[in-house]
Amino acid sequence: MWRDQPDLVRTALSRLVRGEFRRGELDLPDGRVLRWVESGEQSPIVVLVAGAGETSLDWAPVLPAIAADTRVVAYDRAGLGASDPMATLTVEAEIADLVALLTEIGPAVLVGHSWGGLLVQLVAFEHPDRVLGLVLVDPSHEEVLAALPPLGRVAARAMGGGVKLLRRVGLFGRVATAIGRGLAARCTEDAEVRALITDAYVGSYRERHQVAMIGDENRVVDGSSEFVRRLRRERKLPDIPVVALSAGGKGKPPELRERSIRLVGDVTARTARGEQVVVADAGHYIHHDKPAAVIDAVRQVVEAVRADR
Repeated sequence: MWRDQPDLVRTALSRLVRGEFRRGELDLPDGRVLRWVESGEQSPIVVLVAGAGETSLDWAPVLPAIAADTRVVAYDRAGLGASDPMATLTVEAEIADLVALLTEIGPAVLVGHSWGGLLVQLVAFEHPDRVLGLVLVDPSHEEVLAALPPLGRVAARAMGGGVKLLRRVGLFGRVATAIGRGLAARCTEDAEVRALITDAYVGSYRERHQVAMIGDENRVVDGSSEFVRRLRRERKLPDIPVVALSAGGKGKPPELRERSIRLVGDVTARTARGEQVVVADAGHYIHHDKPAAVIDAVRQVVEAVRADR
């Protein structure tokens, strides 16, 4: 059952750290439950926000090190991992869920990857009192999709159909297992712990609604540009520390990579306390390819928040 997923994730992650991993959940007004795993005791709280279609386990390569410094929460968005699905997925609803989590646990440093990196900016625009700092890990930008060649846009929009086809022909489990093994290999040399992480990853996509959410969320991302443009015109990020990490290596066509770096640089340039770091030899999943870069960026923002107090 997907509601047991935090226990699988907690068991796997607990083998990577000295401290305890705990599970948390929040009852939402519409009857859904938002679920997460957490560890660490110090402040400020750090909340990890994964990319589109990803779960809390995606942060496994960096989560234990962050937990050694401060309290860290990794939550599953609606319909992903252990969190209940919502009837109609929208950008506004995803913002509301994250704000509900922050209302429950208190203001936090938000660390977002890809779509998560854009989502945390939207929360900071609309609810600046809930956000203490931002770490943007190769974040999405509303103008990047417009720069994709036509074939790239078709591929992005067809992702959900491809995932459903893999499920229908019985290959999705194999793909998830391969991805889970790759993630586990980046976390530990221990074969037993690698197996636990792989099992937890596969379990994150066992239910039909979890698989469907990969495509659903990518379609929401694809249709979010006008909403994001309006907010960026009307609002600005609060006076908080912001560190943005941009992928400087593999995985993107050179022109798209340079456009992404420039657009993210514009985001940090518009904040009084913003900084952009281009991480050489890292692909889009910087927290997998160069976890130390993400850990250092989180520590930098956490220390800045502590110094502000």
